[in-house]
Amino acid sequence: MSSQIEVQEPPSRRRFYLAGIYGLWALMGAALSLPAAVYLLLPPSVSRKEEWIEVGDIGSLAPGQPEEMTFQRVRKDGWKLITEKATAWVTRVSDKEVVAYTPMCTHLGCAYHWDEKNKHFLCPCHTSAFGLDGKVLMGPAPRALDRYLVKIDGSKLYVGGVKQGDEA
Repeated sequence: MSSQIEVQEPPSRRRFYLAGIYGLWALMGAALSLPAAVYLLLPPSVSRKEEWIEVGDIGSLAPGQPEEMTFQRVRKDGWKLITEKATAWVTRVSDKEVVAYTPMCTHLGCAYHWDEKNKHFLCPCHTSAFGLDGKVLMGPAPRALDRYLVKIDGSKLYVGGVKQGDEA
């Protein structure tokens, strides 16, 4: 029976450098994989608050007479914040009630306008017509005009999210 005695090599410079290189590789791997693991395993935080954007003063609006109002809104696109001009067709229904429609036709998203002569909203591209209440009067539009959620503070009008129009 022969017994083998294990002889341990004395530490060398080569072993020291290899251990250092492997340690750096492990550190770099952890540094690269940790953010990816956090992104994949932790759900995103949904802390979106309701945003109200000031459109303007409604004190000068005549009841039953739509007016196109322009306002600035900030839109988040990924990490980029974009300030853009937006519009709304605003109609004063009563002293305390206002309706604000989005500026796009529900058929193909064309811009429509108020036809003063016929007293309705008209999309010139495909001849869709909408009443003052936003409902489809004629044309290929599949549903009523989309509306902004509105809030009135004094004589200031604020718009929020968009509510889809009812099916025709």
